[in-house]
This record gives sequence, structure tokens and C-alpha cells, in this order.
Amino acid sequence: MNRPTTSLQRALALPALLLACAGAWAADSAPAPHITAVKAAHMLDVRSGAMVDQAVVLIADDRITAAGSKLAIPSGAQVIDLGDKTLLPGLIDMHTHLTGNPEDAGYASVAISVPRATLTGARNALRTLNAGFTTVRNVGAEGYADIGLRDAINAGDVPGPRISASGPPLSISGGHCDDTMHAPEYKIQAEGVADGVDEVIKRTRQIIKYGADVIKVCATGGVLSFGDDPRASQYTLEEMKAIVGEAHRLGRKVAAHAHGGEGIRLAVLAGVDSIEHGSYIDDEDIKLMKEHKTWLVPTLYLGDWLIENAEAIKLPKPLLEKAKVVLPAARRNVAHAIQQGVPVALGTDSAVYPHGLNGREFAVYVKLGMTPLQAIRSGTVNASQLLGWSDRVGSIEAGKFADMIAVSGDPLKDITELERVQWVMKGGAVVR
Repeated sequence: MNRPTTSLQRALALPALLLACAGAWAADSAPAPHITAVKAAHMLDVRSGAMVDQAVVLIADDRITAAGSKLAIPSGAQVIDLGDKTLLPGLIDMHTHLTGNPEDAGYASVAISVPRATLTGARNALRTLNAGFTTVRNVGAEGYADIGLRDAINAGDVPGPRISASGPPLSISGGHCDDTMHAPEYKIQAEGVADGVDEVIKRTRQIIKYGADVIKVCATGGVLSFGDDPRASQYTLEEMKAIVGEAHRLGRKVAAHAHGGEGIRLAVLAGVDSIEHGSYIDDEDIKLMKEHKTWLVPTLYLGDWLIENAEAIKLPKPLLEKAKVVLPAARRNVAHAIQQGVPVALGTDSAVYPHGLNGREFAVYVKLGMTPLQAIRSGTVNASQLLGWSDRVGSIEAGKFADMIAVSGDPLKDITELERVQWVMKGGAVVR
């Protein structure tokens, strides 16, 4: 026998009914995803190395939903037919300086304000994106300019690649990432300068506070800096451990500028995630990096460009003299590291050479012993793994962002095809 419904029961049931109706209305009124189908004669599966013919990639809004050969295209989908082109995932550069230019080396940089550098970064971000690099890691910018640029790109204010940004790099006083161009009376230091364990912990926290995705630390001297030696270590092991420990505790990876000497070994023993440059890497470094699964991010094409154009950009003589020694050594030593199986993620140090030429790094790796597929992986799946973004970028697979490029030929036969990218998509939108 049914009991009569009381007024209280009716009152309690009404809100639930309204919520259910509202939920159903919202589901019915939600806009359907925009479906895009990209067709191409070929598509490189960067994981297996297989070339997929008659490729179709299905995209819902900004994400890939399926990729393969001869996939059925849903009715009403927007179709982009690239004809005889070859599809690849968007490329990744793990060592950029978007807010700088080659002509800024040495004393020329003194006159450049942070606002000017940020606007320069917006221009260079577009050049980088048009070159097929849909993701970059920017490792070093004063004034947190790269973080502001990252946020502007994410908001859709300016076009550019996805950016993992470091903000100002950590440096000892007078180190490679400190200002050594002013007279003592000016008392000028770079923003990331910190000495001693307590200071480096505080500075690491501060840089993360202001939005850094990754921590950049200068573990040795450099080439384009006055008064230091690329083979001389800068931070002590205790300081390095403090930086890495704090960064990792707060969920950030650490990239260490390190050319050689004790600097590479101390950085690896401290637990950094990547060694940038590695110009004087030796067998002991190689052994340690393989044991600790530390990535090497070589930056090699710049050696060709910088020495050829040193006079045009008015590179100061002391810096050119260092470059002529360090950069050829880097090719020999990195070639040995590649042969010994050190894990490599592609980086370019763009700003030491003009932005937009990033794709020329691949051919250098092939000359030093990589296969074309290994070189391509260094700038796709390897780089995404080092970033910690394997779930987002680095391959053409369901669930990833629809970041893709197309080239005319077969990059497995001619790696220089990646220097001539014909078409670029980022997040499902064609940008070139």
C-alpha cells in the first residue's frame, strides 16, 4: 500500500528535481567539440620508427582522439588534406633564450631593459613556433620575462610555443650567470645570485614563488661571460644538493649549465635532471650520467653560426677566443657521449644564434653518430620525458595535444627536412 506524500517530503524532493533538470539542461546545451581530421600521405610514429601511410589524425578541439592509417572521418569534421606531406609531432627545444638575440652578447646587453627583452621574446616566440617547435624550455631570463611571456601565450595574447620557463638562473657571485660587465662601484648583481646553502634554498623558493616551472643553475663557468673558465665548477656539492633538494621537493626539475670539469660531476651527484652543454664531458661523467639517468642537452649548431658571425655581431674578443676553444671540443666530446649511450634531449641555446634556425641542431647530431630517428626522438619523445610532459606532447597519439608539423620529404632519409617545416599546428589550430 502506498503511503501519501507529505508536504515535507515534497519540499525536500523539489531541490533535487531542480538540480537534476539543471544538469540535464547543461549537458544538452554544452557545445559539441570541434572535430578536425588531418590527412597526409605519411606520418612518422616516433616511438616505433614506423612510417604510417595514408595517415589520418582525428582531433577534438585541442586534443588528438585517434591516429592511424585510413581512419574513418566523422561526418561534419573539418578536413585538412596535406597531400603528399609527412606528419611528425611538434618539435621540442629544451634550451632556449627567447628574450635574447645574438647581437646582445657582451656589453650590448647592458642597454636592454626587461620590458624590451620581453617584447623581443614575443617576436622570437613566433619565429620559433613557425619553425615547427611547438614546445620549448626557456632556461634563463632576467626580470621573470620568460614567465610573463609564457603566461601571455597561454592566455592567447601572443602566438608562441608552449613554454616551460625558469626565470632568472641561479649563480654564484661573479659566476657565469652573474653580471661581470660593470665596474665595482655600480654594485650590480644578477637576480639569481645566491651564495651558501641558506641563500640558495631561499633563492630557489623565491624563483618558484614567482612562477618558475624549472630551476636553472649555473654549475660551471661559460663561454659568453667574462672572467670565468667553462671547466671550473662554481657551486659546491652541498650548495647543489640544497638547490636540487628544494626544487624537487616543490615539484620542479633542475637544469644545470655545466661544460665540464668538476661541475658536471657535482651536478650529477647532487641529482640534477639535465646537464646543459656538456662540452668537456669525459668517461667518468658519462658513467655517472648513465648511472643516475641524467639527461644531456647538447647545444651544438650554435658553434657553426657564432664563429662565422662573430665579427658581424661584434662579439668581444675574449669571448670569441673562448668560443674557438670550447665549441670544437664540445663536438668531439658530445660525439663520444652519444656513442656511449648517454640519454640526449635536443637543445639549441637559441639567442646565441638567430631564433627560427632551431631545426639545424638535428643534422649536427646525425653527423656525430645518431641515426635520423634517434635525432628526431631527441627533439620529441625524449624531450617530453625530460620535461615531465609525456602525457601532453612529443608524439602523435590519442590524448596528446594536437601539436604537429609537416615536411615535404622523408626526414628518416634526409634529416634536413626538419629545417624546412611546411606546416605547423598547435593545439588543433593551424598556425602556419
